[in-house]
Amino acid sequence: MYTSSDTDEGGKPIWEIRTSLHGSLFHLTYYDGMQFWFDRRGKDLWAVWPPEASLEDACSYLLGPVLGILLRLRGVVCLHASAVAFEGFSVALVGAAGAGKSTTAAAFAKQGCAVLSDDIVALAEQEGTFHVMPAYPHLCLWPDSVRILYGAPDALPQLSPEWDKRRLALGGEGTRFEDRPLPLGAIYILGDRRPEPAPCVEKIGPQDALVSLVAETYANKILDRDLRAREFALLGKLATTVPIRRIHPHQDAARLEELCRVIREDFAALKSPAPARPRESIHCP
Repeated sequence: MYTSSDTDEGGKPIWEIRTSLHGSLFHLTYYDGMQFWFDRRGKDLWAVWPPEASLEDACSYLLGPVLGILLRLRGVVCLHASAVAFEGFSVALVGAAGAGKSTTAAAFAKQGCAVLSDDIVALAEQEGTFHVMPAYPHLCLWPDSVRILYGAPDALPQLSPEWDKRRLALGGEGTRFEDRPLPLGAIYILGDRRPEPAPCVEKIGPQDALVSLVAETYANKILDRDLRAREFALLGKLATTVPIRRIHPHQDAARLEELCRVIREDFAALKSPAPARPRESIHCP
């Protein structure tokens, strides 16, 4: 049904999703032998893992792609994003794999901002306002990101013995987890890295915003016609009611404090009751 474009060292797809012979289940298989089955309503889930894998390995998949697929099958639109809290609002950091979503969220966490979710942002519309739903209290970071943030690639514990990714628990070391749904105040789409004057913010129109959001919804390859129509309608409304910006990080990935400052300043200008203008230096030329 759908095969990942990413491959392992032997050229095999990292994962693929197929329907069962009788069509009532989705079957998700990974290159390492991890397997999951879902019913089409997203109500039931079965998992099988190879003898050399552990429950911790299975949970790492469960809290990532598997959770995203389950939510989509239940009709919940999910963005490929992380989310942090600013002054009673949630801010979504959207981007493809490797764009820096989790790393940027971790940088905000170090500055005292609460984090709502990592890699998957589940959206809920309540009385005409979009909210981000809280997920689980940790961030997953690659060793390079841990080195930039904490000085050494092994400064944080591994997610599981077989994974290189590290786990930043939220609620300790001065970090916070936000366990309440918060209204979505803005979306920042992480764009390509650039030299000076980056990091900088680029304003985009509703049509471009919609195209970008559609590209970064979770598990969109398995949606049927009705779910896809509902998704498109929701994203269209989102693109016209929530401020959406493209943020270009600096080509030096270590300049996270500047990236966070630019996002904070732009968001403050968006929420100011007066027609405040952020410093011109935060806008892309």
